[in-house]
This record gives sequence, structure tokens and C-alpha cells, in this order.
Amino acid sequence: MTVKQHARRAEVLAPAGSLRKLKTAILYGADAVYAGTPDMSLRTKSSFSLEDLLEGVNFAHAKGKKIYLTLNLFSHNKDVEKLPMFIDTVRTVKPDGLIIADPGVFDYVKEHAPELELHVSTQANICSWLTVDFWQRQGASLAVLAREISFNELAEIRRRCPNIKLETFVQGSMCMTYSGRCLLSNFMSERGANQGNCSHSCRWKYKVKLRLKDGRNSEFILTDQNRDLFDFLLEEEFRPGQFFPIEEDDMGSYILNSKDLCLMTALPEYLKIGVDSLKIEGRNKGEYYAAITARAYRLAVDAWYSDPENWRADSYLKELYTLQNRGYTMGFHSGRLRSLAHNYDHTAPIGGYRFGGVVREWDGDHMIFEVRNFFVAGDVIEFVPPHAVDPVRLRVYAYEDAHSGTISNKVSAGQGRCIRIPANAFTHEDTKTIKSLLPALTVARQEMPLSEHFKYELMEDIRSQEVERELITLEQYREYIAGMCYKKLSIKDRAITGKSPKLGWDGCCGRGCNGCLKFWYDAKYAKAREKITVKKQGELLSTQEKTQAIS
Repeated sequence: MTVKQHARRAEVLAPAGSLRKLKTAILYGADAVYAGTPDMSLRTKSSFSLEDLLEGVNFAHAKGKKIYLTLNLFSHNKDVEKLPMFIDTVRTVKPDGLIIADPGVFDYVKEHAPELELHVSTQANICSWLTVDFWQRQGASLAVLAREISFNELAEIRRRCPNIKLETFVQGSMCMTYSGRCLLSNFMSERGANQGNCSHSCRWKYKVKLRLKDGRNSEFILTDQNRDLFDFLLEEEFRPGQFFPIEEDDMGSYILNSKDLCLMTALPEYLKIGVDSLKIEGRNKGEYYAAITARAYRLAVDAWYSDPENWRADSYLKELYTLQNRGYTMGFHSGRLRSLAHNYDHTAPIGGYRFGGVVREWDGDHMIFEVRNFFVAGDVIEFVPPHAVDPVRLRVYAYEDAHSGTISNKVSAGQGRCIRIPANAFTHEDTKTIKSLLPALTVARQEMPLSEHFKYELMEDIRSQEVERELITLEQYREYIAGMCYKKLSIKDRAITGKSPKLGWDGCCGRGCNGCLKFWYDAKYAKAREKITVKKQGELLSTQEKTQAIS
């Protein structure tokens, strides 16, 4: 594809929660990735050691790509003590930017490592051109804007602040509060959201209870016998006639659950005004998510720069719907967050596909395929090429274990299980072509038939996004939902899970993550805290060390 050059060309910025995800995102078209160690960023589930980061930086730079490191926690005194060692190590690693939220940390890095490019994190909640101007005068070269700003506000910031790079979120999870400034996790499970250990209390299910005032009953609990007698609705003072449902079904109630952000349909607007970086959220997502999001936005961005007049979002949006998602919303793009941005019905992600596996390597003319799901004879594995638009599908009738050579009619994931697939199994391509088309780290997926219930849920999500895109009216959407409710009530095929959130002791793994109040302050972990002080920067306790150290 011939791509036209523009003065301000936007980069596709992808998350990298591990070295493998970093390489996957770059393979699938990311111009840059962001990563961090668990103890000094909002990434307590990061799988990076500093050795991994060094390898990741070298890998990215060898491919002509950039890597930004995160130092975006809100620092406590114990964190400040680690800064000298951390900065010395970062200077050795030589990233392309350091993402910071805390003004004190920003000033410290500027003084002690003046050669590092400093980016201001979204956690700093930048919502105006005045704040962008402030950070630019402090020495920031890039400002990550808050999710809460509208496109019109962003356009004004771009106009008033032409000499600083601007980064905005285009894809990923939304917070039901204010860009992570939430205390629900602290209150519900003693896990510090603003220290990077959010338990996502907004995604939990809650029982709906009605308290009576006649004194006869202290509490009225909904049961299967009486639940159909009531509807629970909220009406806000300044929006009369607009009712917000507070519902409970077999899966619970999800009154706090936000949909996922997706600005693919509005992408041309952001490219036209000269946004420098398009950020994809997903630090805890898997390789499939890293690959599909990077690929979709890479293809979409290049297509727009090549031929903006004929650009259409549909094919790229369709690809994003292969991901497990909670429904998509355009968030604050139009200026206010509508009720459609929340999913009151369920928190279970929905997608038409599931992650099937990844090409680990080519052994001669045989693909070594790492299995990440369950396959039986006759299933189709759909490979997603990093550098081509069309997927490559292969129907497999027998599975050869890559290590033992055993052949079976089914295979499941577990402990790095791999199967061997000969190149000549791809009958429409020659061996050289298929090896080039599907290199190591290529992801594959498996089509997943949706239950009738989830088909309706998916269609509701798509219709709600059409309202935000102004393709249909809110009244048309409500009419559609009213007709859909009857169909949904007639089916009960949704799987019910009883997985509960981890609280208190159970919420802390004992390995020394930043932000886990239990680990840093409870007497149970006193020995573990001593042990982690002699660890390398960013290195957690192993499971065995944790067990030995817990008193």
C-alpha cells in the first residue's frame, strides 16, 4: 500500500504486558509500545523484569520502533527510596520516553536524568490547553490526555498547543469513575487502584434489595417468586422521562459496568487535526488482543493516509468485534458520557471468536503451533497474518503432538502444549509463501458460536454504538430494545458462573506488587518484605520464595 506522508503522522501505540506481547504488538504493526515493571508503575500484573525490558528495547529499536516505560504511580515515601536505582537503570535501558503522573517524580527525573524524554500520564488528568501548556513549560515533550475530554476540546488543545505531542486513547477499557481515580477497590477489597492493583469492583455483580418503611420487614429480598412484580428504575432530576434500569437477573446486577472505548469510527477526525499518538489500552490483555488491536489500527491509519476520501470504518470495526468485549462506546467523544456507555445487563465479555493459539516457530517446513484453546477433529484454525488483510484458514482432522509425535483427534491447551503442522497442509500456498505469511508469533483464532442470548446482547451493543455514530436515533434504539426484551426473556441458555472476587488476604498474592496494602503493611508479610529488598529492581518473589517468606 502506498502511504502519503503528512506533517504530523499519528503513531499506533500498543500496550505490552510482557516481552512476548511487546514483540507481538510490533509484529502486527504498532509504531510504539509502552511497558513497565510491576513495582514502579500502574502495572502490578506486568510480567516484565528489567532484563526483559532491556531485550524489549533492543528488539523495538532494531525494528525501527519506539518503546516508552511507565513510572506513573502516585508515589509514597517507600517508592521515593527506589527512585535513584530505578533512574540509573532506565538510563542504561535508554527508552524513547518515560511516562510519569506524579509532579514530584517528574521533577526528580528531570533533574537527575535530563536526557530522558518525559511524557505526562493520563493519570495526571489533563483536560485543558492550560494544563498542557503548564506541563510543556515544565519540560514535557508529550501529554497523554484524559479520557474525559471531548473531541472538540482536543481540537482546541491541538490548536493552542502546536509544539507538544498529544496522545489520546482510542481503544480499551473505560473506568466508571474518572480515569482510575477510584476508591471502590480500596473500599471493597483493600486493593489500591491508584497504586496499580485495582480489583475492578465496578465489574462485580450486586444483589438488588428493596428496604420497606412500614416496619414489618427490615429488608425485602427479591426471589424467583416475587421478582417479576417489580421494575427498578432511576429517574434523574434534569432528564425526566429517561429511566435507568437497576436490574438483577441470574447473573446479578451490573449498575457500575462501563463498556469498552472504541473510536475507530471517528478515527479520521483525530488524524485530520494532527494527534501524534493513538493509544490502545490493555496492559493485562493477552497476545491475541495485542495483535488484533495493533493490526486493525495499523491498517485503518495507513488506509486513511493513503486515501482519506474513500476511507470506511466497517471492515476494521468488524475485526475489533472478534475480540471479547463488553460492548463498545465512543466515551466522551461527543462531549458527554451517555447512559449507552454503560452495560447494565452483564459484565461477561462477548466476541465471536476466541484465542486459538500462536505460532511458536517453524521447524524446517513444519509449524510448531502453541495451543491456547480446545480443538477437536474437523475444527478450523483461522490464522491472522501480520502483514496481510485476509485470514488463512486450515481445517485440521488430526493433531500431532510436537514433542512426542502422538496423534489424537482432539487437543487442549496447557503447559505450553504444541502441535506440529506441516507447511504442505496449507494447500493454497506454497511452503515459502506460507512461512513468510505466518511467521513466529502469528496469532490464530477459533470461531465461537454464540448462544441465542449472547447474540441478542451483541446486537444490542452494536445498535447502541449506532446511536453514538448518529446512524439511528435514540427512539429507534429504544424501540429495538423493547422488541428484543421479549425474545431474551424467552430463552435461558446463558452460562452462569459463580466466580467470586478475591478479598483481603486472598486478594494479595504475596509476591510484592506495588499497590497491595496487605503486602506492604500486614505483619503476615514481614519476612517477605525483607526478602524483596534484596531483589533486583522490578523483580517479584517466586511462588516458592513467597511460601517460604510468609510468616
